[in-house]
Amino acid sequence: MGVRRGDIPFAVEDDEVYDVLPLIKYRNDYFFINGMEAGVHFWKNDEHQVNLYTRFRFVDIPQELQNESQSQAFDFGLQYRFLQDAWEFDVAFMSDSNKRSYGYTRTQYHWEYGNWYLNPYAEFHWKSADFNQHYYGLDQYEASGGIEFNAGIKTRYHLYSNLYLLGKFGVGRIDDETVNLPTMDTQYQFESFLGFGFFPDFSNKSTKNKATKSESRAPNSSDSEFIRLAHGWATPSNLNAIFSWQTQTDPYNNQFTSVFYGTRLTETLFNFPIELYFTPGLVWHHDSQVQSNLAEGVIAIKAFYTFEFGPRWRLGVAEGLSYVSSVTYIEGSELEEKGYKPSKLLNYLDFSLDVNMGDLFNNRAMDKMWMGYSIHHRSGIYEKSSAFGRIGGGSNYQTLYLQWHF
Repeated sequence: MGVRRGDIPFAVEDDEVYDVLPLIKYRNDYFFINGMEAGVHFWKNDEHQVNLYTRFRFVDIPQELQNESQSQAFDFGLQYRFLQDAWEFDVAFMSDSNKRSYGYTRTQYHWEYGNWYLNPYAEFHWKSADFNQHYYGLDQYEASGGIEFNAGIKTRYHLYSNLYLLGKFGVGRIDDETVNLPTMDTQYQFESFLGFGFFPDFSNKSTKNKATKSESRAPNSSDSEFIRLAHGWATPSNLNAIFSWQTQTDPYNNQFTSVFYGTRLTETLFNFPIELYFTPGLVWHHDSQVQSNLAEGVIAIKAFYTFEFGPRWRLGVAEGLSYVSSVTYIEGSELEEKGYKPSKLLNYLDFSLDVNMGDLFNNRAMDKMWMGYSIHHRSGIYEKSSAFGRIGGGSNYQTLYLQWHF
């Protein structure tokens, strides 16, 4: 997670805008997530990939206009990628939700030495006339297609254990015809990012607990995956009220059912026995008096800490992204009351407490099953992120679940 700074190229009083961005990195044989881009492999080998691809497109405008505009979003397209040693080349053809097309070609180099990782890159963007007319001419002035150039460097520095410092600096040059539009103010646009991240430390062996009941009866270390089934009930209460046991019930009894999959990334964090899992999930919001059926997709990283208080208990915290097909009633009504335009994409948090059922019922056959309570939370990080529509507020659901490890 970190803070992005972007120059505003338009003829307005503000020169810069800031965003808080949570980033997830994950890859396997079938897909990859790399911060603000992701892809599913149609075909791949050691050097070549063809991917169904998505990438977040920033539109840097004054902060007070971003909630109403919500013009930046994940665009979709096809990507070809070629990898050769430390070099990486890719080309993609993209479209926004209104079929305004563009493409890019990018060359990157990956260099790692000691605690440092450096990733210089260069890109050419081909933008169609309707793309430039909408995003630069603001649908007020005609524009032609053009080529934009971007270059910069991403860096990562290992501070301690799993903790890394992350940085980026880039500059973009808008083509001559586009920058001459009356809406534009500058040709060069600078971008920077500073933040931190947690990465698995594969050089260390997992830290084990003392020889206690939790060790002798812990699930086998090969049980690195899980399935979680949950059912949740909406509440108009905020997180502070929920944590202080002052929760209100939703008068319309809105509910959802969810299923999450998890795969373990590491068994330790800062040499403590804190497990990290990559966990995508699907949520089905049931229809009610005030809303129709709708779907929600989630991707997150979740940390678990296990302790003993009689049976084994486990605290969990997750951070990620949530996207809904339609805004739920419990969320939309709150944001409308506060004067915000809702956003389908929001930050996701999950707080959980569960107990091992094998310990609870003294049955070894149930050691891989956990039963628990969790809070399913969507929010816009207090207006700090344009990626989430610059909103403050969101929604909360209290859930009960069963989680099975295998």
